[in-house]
Amino acid sequence: MSTPQALALLAVSIRLHGRALIAPLDAAIAPGECLTLMGPSGSGKSTLLNYLAGTLPKVFEASGRVSVGDVDLTLLPPERRGVGILFQDDLLFPHLSVGGNLAFAMPAAIRASNERRDRVDAALKECGLDGLANRDPATLSGGQRARVALMRTLLALPRVLLLDEPFNKLDTRLRSDFREFVFSHARQHGLPTVLVTHDEDDAQAAAGRVITLDEP
Repeated sequence: MSTPQALALLAVSIRLHGRALIAPLDAAIAPGECLTLMGPSGSGKSTLLNYLAGTLPKVFEASGRVSVGDVDLTLLPPERRGVGILFQDDLLFPHLSVGGNLAFAMPAAIRASNERRDRVDAALKECGLDGLANRDPATLSGGQRARVALMRTLLALPRVLLLDEPFNKLDTRLRSDFREFVFSHARQHGLPTVLVTHDEDDAQAAAGRVITLDEP
C-alpha cells in the first residue's frame, strides 16, 4: 500500500446552467483527517463528491484542481482516481457471498487466490465477522452489512475516502457505533476523508473542519 498523502482542493467551483452551486473552494485534508460538508438539500454537497470521484454529470460545469500528493485527480478517469465511496445504502452484490463481495473490490494485481482469501479473512476478522465469508449478504444485519461495505471499500486500497451520508439509515445505537468504526479505520489507514451530512453529531464525530454550504 502506498504512503498516505493529503487531499487538496484548489479553487474548486461548480455551476449548473450558469448558477453557482459551489463557489471557489479551497481545502486541504491531511491523511486520516475528515472534512465535513453540511448544508440543505440542493446546496451541492453530493455534487462536490461526484466531482472529486470523477462522476459529475456533463450538465454541470466545473473548474479547479483536486490532487492527492503530486497526483492531479482531475486529469484521471474515475477508475484510476483511487477514490473509495460509502453511500446511504451498502450496495452489496446480492449474487455474491460476503467473501465474494470483499474479493470483488481488490485490485486486479492481487491475483493469487490464497492472498485474496487471506485478505478477505483478515478483513472479516477486523470487522468482527470472522468466519462469515460464505454467508449470503441478505442474512446479515444492517450494521453487519455496513461494516462489510466499509471493508470492501478499504480492500480497494483507495487514496481518498468519500462518505455520502452513510449513517442515515442506521438506528441511533448502530449509527454511533458505525461512525466510530468508519472514522477509526479512516485514521488507521491514513485516508483523507470528506463527509457529507445533515447531522451535527456526524460532524462532531468526524472531529475535523466543517464547511457549511448555503442553498443557492
